[in-house]
Amino acid sequence: MQNATRNLAFADEFIVAKLVENAVDYDVHDAVVVNLSPTVMVTGDEHPAIVPAWKSTWLKGGKIKSAERAALIKVVKPTNLGGCMFRGWDWLGNRIRSFPRDTPLYISAQDEIGKVSLDPRVFTNERATSKEPQEFTLKLNLWWSPGDTDCFIHNEHPFLETHTQIHGIGRMQKFKQRDQATIYEDVLMPTGYSHDPFCRVTGHNEWTYPWHRYYADTDSVWLAVELHP
Repeated sequence: MQNATRNLAFADEFIVAKLVENAVDYDVHDAVVVNLSPTVMVTGDEHPAIVPAWKSTWLKGGKIKSAERAALIKVVKPTNLGGCMFRGWDWLGNRIRSFPRDTPLYISAQDEIGKVSLDPRVFTNERATSKEPQEFTLKLNLWWSPGDTDCFIHNEHPFLETHTQIHGIGRMQKFKQRDQATIYEDVLMPTGYSHDPFCRVTGHNEWTYPWHRYYADTDSVWLAVELHP
């Protein structure tokens, strides 16, 4: 079915969030559009453009010419957006006992999108062509933090992940140790940008992450894209 569309689990009056599958000539008024597939997304009309797998763009009166699966997300009501904890979002400290109590980092409901088949080393850019595809479950959720929030240095994930900036400006940072003084890479995240995966594949369903964190420069909403084996 072409242009099959539904709301994502974290859509509300503050955030428009939709999933569209088998998109063909799908008009987008104003939203960050995230390619949620291992195949390219084509945007535009008279001058088509390519959005690579797991990357994104910000369309304003634009069009998805073709896409296997995409998320369209836009903060439409920024005033009092930080009240998300009263609208069902959870403070991360409720899930991780060691999480710093003075860190205002909140997570939305998670939406399980479906299955996707890909070679994890293609996802991590360690090789260009697929040789060992496997099935993953694709899950999405949003994060929110106010400006100048340190969102915790960590390196443990039982899944492949990447992120897209939805609202505001932040950065993804890498560290040599669990110490912000050891930073060695700083990836700026403007609205509409998706960073390259940080992890490296070390075996079947095994990967390593550097010490890393998200840092919110301004009040920020960003999307986590998780691929669970």
